[in-house]
Amino acid sequence: MSPSSAFSSLKLVPELQQNLTSLGYETMTPIQTESLPHILAGHDVIAQGETGSGKTAAFGLGILSKLEPRKFDVQAMVLCPTRELADQVATEIRKLARSLPNVKVITLCGGSPVRLQTTSLEKGVHIVVGTPGRVEDHLKRETLDLSHVGTLVLDEADRMLQMGFEKSLDTIVSFVPQVRQTLLLSATFPDQIERIANRILSNPKMVVVQPGINERGIDQQFYELPNNEQRIEALRLLLLKHQPESALVFCSTKQDVRDVTRKLEKFGFSVLLLHGDLEQRERDQTLIRFSNGSAMILVATDVAARGLDIDSLDVVVNFQLGRNLEDHVHRVGRTGRAGDSGTVWSFYDGRDTVKIEQIQDSLGTSIVNKELPTNSTLKLTAPRAPMQTIQIDAGKKQKLRPGDILGALTGDNGIEGSQVGKIKIVSNRSYVAVRREALKAALKKLGSDKLKGRSYRVRVL
Repeated sequence: MSPSSAFSSLKLVPELQQNLTSLGYETMTPIQTESLPHILAGHDVIAQGETGSGKTAAFGLGILSKLEPRKFDVQAMVLCPTRELADQVATEIRKLARSLPNVKVITLCGGSPVRLQTTSLEKGVHIVVGTPGRVEDHLKRETLDLSHVGTLVLDEADRMLQMGFEKSLDTIVSFVPQVRQTLLLSATFPDQIERIANRILSNPKMVVVQPGINERGIDQQFYELPNNEQRIEALRLLLLKHQPESALVFCSTKQDVRDVTRKLEKFGFSVLLLHGDLEQRERDQTLIRFSNGSAMILVATDVAARGLDIDSLDVVVNFQLGRNLEDHVHRVGRTGRAGDSGTVWSFYDGRDTVKIEQIQDSLGTSIVNKELPTNSTLKLTAPRAPMQTIQIDAGKKQKLRPGDILGALTGDNGIEGSQVGKIKIVSNRSYVAVRREALKAALKKLGSDKLKGRSYRVRVL
């Protein structure tokens, strides 16, 4: 480990350094190595890197390094395209800040009551992480004061612009002091990003860390298929042969997402969908079920899938190729993360000639079409998801904690701890994944026993 890539080489306050050590953060990722010195020096920065490259820790440490906890003003604001990403960012910042005294971080996103957010803001907040729509709403209501913001972060800026937030961003920036540090982070760098960067950044340092899409041992397989019917059949055959524990299927349109999901359901696969028309609660529950193993396949559009908090994916499927090479790289980057291996199946047709040539140039090798498996070589039964999700109508507001749920499930005459999966607790609900074979016993246990001295409604999602 070279000194320049060690977190210990950074000029951070002792509390932050000690916390990084306790978290096991020793070696910086390439984007952290390149960007953190500029961020800590106070420069504006444009950082381009794929999902999972460590951008959040980079700007999180930058924010915390100059935070004044005794001043209960909003000193930093992070804007994200989706509520899921905002929640992830806020969680990471809280983790990085746990050695600092009394740092208050709030998420301002849709799906939560404005009144409760306003109450939290009135009590004093140091860092706001939010989506542009809800942040703009608070500014119009005059419930959010950004006049003391010293650091403004635009995270996943390309997706915010794709989702039509440019006017909202301009409005929000007009409420932030002109003398500030601005950090713009993006997986891609289209012309629209360059325009907004020219408007809101001052002499930015540019950091680009874009590893080639063949550098991480990802097995990319290409199949030339002229229509959706053939692609559905190819997807069925590949899923039956390889039976991945988790697969993310990218489609170009919401209608394609619906169609592919419906066909896979008919084939007996455990599948969920994700697109922009879902209500927030539906979206939240979909992501919980997919990430905890209660569904094995997620079919999604690019924008809907941005910011997914999934540790590892066995397979990424391009049901249609992305709009450009940068989108392809971003999709491929969803698998093979954190040193794991991964596989990508890409379907294309004669209209994709230019895209295929660009991918070939990036790979540094010619693309050779793979042959599809045949029915005669397959187990023709779709695998069932190993887990099922139970919803409990109580959450953080009722002071419920993961240990309470685990204890209730594994207490007298309960199920084994090994049969309990991920537990997710939100405002007024909790979700626990249990092994499929233990579902009946888990429901009976939660239905008959009390949690925190009270009985709550439980049901299977």
